[in-house]
Amino acid sequence: MTKETNESNEVIESQENIEAAVEAVEGEMAEEASADETGPDSNSDKPSYDELVLALQQTQAKAEESREQALRVQAELENTRRRAERDVQGAHKFALEKFVNELLPVKDSLEMGGAAAKVENNDLAKVSEGIELTVKMMTDVMAKFGVAEVDPVGQPFDPELHQAMSMQDVPDAEPNTVITVFQKGYQLNERLVRPAMVVVAGAKSGGQPSSENSIDEMA
Repeated sequence: MTKETNESNEVIESQENIEAAVEAVEGEMAEEASADETGPDSNSDKPSYDELVLALQQTQAKAEESREQALRVQAELENTRRRAERDVQGAHKFALEKFVNELLPVKDSLEMGGAAAKVENNDLAKVSEGIELTVKMMTDVMAKFGVAEVDPVGQPFDPELHQAMSMQDVPDAEPNTVITVFQKGYQLNERLVRPAMVVVAGAKSGGQPSSENSIDEMA
């Protein structure tokens, strides 16, 4: 084979290789174009105008439903608040209604006792007995509502419950004990309403007052 023939064959092979490369590039470009047309950004996957309008209408409907529900809840809360205010006002206004109903028979008894005391030649013993029964009625009513007497005769002086009016030396009494109650005290559900006005025994001759619950603690 001559030199010219070899060179001719090389030129032919080179041209064939170039043509094959061009065809390969064109094929790749065609595939990329096809992928672009059918890819995620294709117009076929984009929502239409009607679909967008429908989605907007659905969103607006849900928002309106939520707003109406919030308004209903707000109205219910307002009604509950008003009912609670009325209940509180009624409780304040009629809190003593039961106590008054229990107290009315006591007042009736006092009026009848007062009328009986004005009758001439009436038996004072019966009048006194009626007064004692009325006092008992009153005590029972007060106890029913948590009112308790503070009547500390013979008990140690307690500055939390008693108010000392004076101190007297009494030989037979223990120092700092209550020997006389001028006026009873009262507690409401264990809370002091009025202290008992009392006279307290002083120290015995040659002794010193007890430091516990001493009358000096009043100060």
